[in-house]
Amino acid sequence: MLPATFKLCAGISYRHLHNMTGLKRRAAVAIAQELNKCMFNRPGPSKWINQVRRRSSLLSSRLEEKVFGEAEMSFIKQGEEALQKSLKILSDQDGWKTETMVDNGDKVLSKVLPDVGKVFRLEVVVDQPMDCVYSELVEKMEQMGNWNPNVKEIKILQKIGKDTVITHETAAATPGNIVGPRDFVSVRCSKRRGSTCVLAGMATAYTGMPEQKGVIRAENGPTCMVLRPLTGDPSQTKLTWLLSIDLKGWLPKTIINQVLSQTQVDFANHLRKHLSHSLAMSC
Repeated sequence: MLPATFKLCAGISYRHLHNMTGLKRRAAVAIAQELNKCMFNRPGPSKWINQVRRRSSLLSSRLEEKVFGEAEMSFIKQGEEALQKSLKILSDQDGWKTETMVDNGDKVLSKVLPDVGKVFRLEVVVDQPMDCVYSELVEKMEQMGNWNPNVKEIKILQKIGKDTVITHETAAATPGNIVGPRDFVSVRCSKRRGSTCVLAGMATAYTGMPEQKGVIRAENGPTCMVLRPLTGDPSQTKLTWLLSIDLKGWLPKTIINQVLSQTQVDFANHLRKHLSHSLAMSC
């Protein structure tokens, strides 16, 4: 009842919002977002993916159009599109094939999708609470190159609101330089709804970061990581990583498949090692 009533009021009162400026409009945005959270947290039979995929309220979306410029809104919509497409892929359980199975239970699955190509899905359990994992992957994103050897550098080029960022990522060369220097410019969207966090992204065009000499501009997306407490043990985190990358250049598919699946396995190992080290240092 609350969402329906809220949408009706939003439609009636929208014309009055044109006269809002500065702090008044931002306050209205905050109220709309808080009410939107209530919608996401309502009890019901929907599964976690459906909870995250629900759309924002009418008032929230219209207000954001007034707060942000056209270019910024375009990036926000790209991030939302990456999130929706990624969750749709993950929600389809059919057709996944095992690429790698590790003794500790980590596994990489794959499937081929029309108009997307081959995508990879990492499923692991991390022995740390979700907030700790979220902090490392989102709040400390630019520090990832310090603990993940596969990443040379991640730099945030622009922040848009609280959920969207534009990033430039430089990948480290693979052993033997099988895959040469690659970089990525991406729009990333992070959402927290209840006990689930989703970090989604896709390639984008950004005038402030043209292609670099000697580096191939690869493209990713839709891609995302989903974090949620392990059922029965909230001190651990279930992490699912959907990876879709076009490395560009002339590379055999067998090499690409091997590199990408191994990259996911390595990521899980590096993340665990880093989190364990950080916990030991804080004690």
